[in-house]
Amino acid sequence: MAQRVLRDVEVVARAGLEVDTFLAEALDSVSRAVPHVGACIATVDPSTLLLTGTHKHGDLQGVDQHDHEWGLLEYGEPEPTSFRSLAVDETPAVGVQSWASVTGTPSRRMTDFMYPHFGYTDELRVVFRDRGQVWGGAALFRDGATGSFDADEVEFMASLSSIMSVGLRAGLLARYAGSPSSATVGPAVLIVGADGAVQQMSAGAEARLAELLGSANAMDAAGIITSLVGAARRYAAGEAPLPPRCRVRSRSGMWLVLHATPLSPRGETYGDVVVTIDEARPPEIVPLVVAAFDLTQRERDVTQLVLQGVDTKEIAATLHVSTYTVQDHLKSVFEKADVRSRRELIARIYFDQYVPRMGTEVGPSGWFATV
Repeated sequence: MAQRVLRDVEVVARAGLEVDTFLAEALDSVSRAVPHVGACIATVDPSTLLLTGTHKHGDLQGVDQHDHEWGLLEYGEPEPTSFRSLAVDETPAVGVQSWASVTGTPSRRMTDFMYPHFGYTDELRVVFRDRGQVWGGAALFRDGATGSFDADEVEFMASLSSIMSVGLRAGLLARYAGSPSSATVGPAVLIVGADGAVQQMSAGAEARLAELLGSANAMDAAGIITSLVGAARRYAAGEAPLPPRCRVRSRSGMWLVLHATPLSPRGETYGDVVVTIDEARPPEIVPLVVAAFDLTQRERDVTQLVLQGVDTKEIAATLHVSTYTVQDHLKSVFEKADVRSRRELIARIYFDQYVPRMGTEVGPSGWFATV
């Protein structure tokens, strides 16, 4: 059964499906080998390991009222079994109840949050990693009636780490049905108070949040925002070296970049946090997209020069290889990016977010002027 499920997941991971579709099909297969009553899969920015989205299944599907608390707990008071801790420690998977028994340290996330709110008694966490980068992770849950996750189940989920990562990368690059707006509304700013409530927001913030989460009532499901707030408070307490930031692809396909900065002096654990949401600039997303294509280092070098408008002969001279070698690299890049030309490659990397506005007026900031 386990080997058949593994093959099924690998098939859907390489099908180029959007993230929601891929995860639904993959979890349907996984449930045959590792039964669970609820599941939540998180996508993260591989550079910062901060949350960029959540996808819920089973008992958790459609349940959003506790996302705010989860984000603050997961990123503000991380445990050894938090997604970030597992990613940093390079632990592929863990059964939380088993971990608590071995270490003698109960998980506060389970005792104070998951059990009181949902009745879950055990959690199996797995981090999705390949080629040294983490793209997300999954949490599977059981209640008292369904028992605990055993070592074989944890080992099986660990074996899915790499292939699930492939599926998430493919989903990140999937072409969306909608298209990003060519209008630039400028950055949105939110101020979140010590109690976790939004105290103030700038004009246009609701529109940015709707882009970010695909809902006009996005504040009810803003786990991404509260995760940033939790991480910002760790920075304020001196527990993190830099203020948190992450890059998120919205439901329309537009890339956004989010920053969170504490307004309280460093050394204080809690206080107001300012969150900024803005359209991502090319230098912020190109490395992420290129990484998602799973290019070799030399293919990345070639792609970088293509984005700079360098022709094949100049690329060969720059990299000290033959033009035939450059053409071979380009063929491989085109196959991985699912394009047929340099022009399509450039549009694919920028997801048509910037290309339609090339040649339009540039504002004082050096960016496209607001329409």
